[in-house]
Amino acid sequence: MRTVVVIPAYNAEASIGTLVQQLISQHQVIVVDDGSTDRTAEAAAAAGAAVLRQPRNGGKGAALRRGFAAALERGAEAVVTMDGDGQHDPADLPHLAAAAAASRAGIVLGNRMSSRGTMPRVRWYTNRAMSAMLSRLCRQAIPDSQCGFRWIAREVLERCPLSAERFEIDSELLVAASRAGFRIVSVPVRSIYDRHTSMIRPWRDTWRFLRFLARGGRM
Repeated sequence: MRTVVVIPAYNAEASIGTLVQQLISQHQVIVVDDGSTDRTAEAAAAAGAAVLRQPRNGGKGAALRRGFAAALERGAEAVVTMDGDGQHDPADLPHLAAAAAASRAGIVLGNRMSSRGTMPRVRWYTNRAMSAMLSRLCRQAIPDSQCGFRWIAREVLERCPLSAERFEIDSELLVAASRAGFRIVSVPVRSIYDRHTSMIRPWRDTWRFLRFLARGGRM
C-alpha cells in the first residue's frame, strides 16, 4: 500500500530533520511548514521531504488539510500523520500499518494512554476526559483521541471533508469518519516528551474542543 507521511511543523528546526531521515527510506514524506520563523522548511527539505510552506501560522488543521490534499494528489492509498516535534517514534509506524491490514479499519490511532510514562499530568487527565466524551459521540471506543500519530485510509479523507483550522481537526476527523461508518482502532505507541514544547494551549484549545462538542461534533 502506497503510504505518504504528512507532518505539520511549526518552529521544529531542532527535530524535523532527524524525523524525516528516519522515514524517508521507506515512505514519501510531506512536511507542511506552518509559517515557521526558524529553518524548519530548510531542515526538512535537506533531509529529503517534500515541503509545503504556509505563508503564515494558520494552525494544525489548516496545515494538515493542505498536506492531505497533496498526499492524495500524489496517489497515496493511506496517509500517516505525525507531529514534527519529535514526540512520535517512527519505529511504531509499522504497528499502525499492521493493525490497519488486520482490522480493515478506516483509521488506526496511536494510543499513549496505556501508561502515562513521561506525559505531563495535566495533559494525561485532560486527554482522558476528552477521549471519553468523544468516544460517546463517535459510538466507538477511542482511548487517545488527541494523539496525532494516525494511519488514515484514502477513502476516509475522500469521504470526510474537513474544515477545522487548529487542533480541533483531530476530533473533527474522528467524528466525521465514525458518522461515515468507518471503524477506528487503536494500538499502543511510545511518546517522547523530553525534548519538545507542546503547541497546545490548554485553556484556549480545551474551550475550542468543548465548543466543537456543543455543536454536535460539527465545525
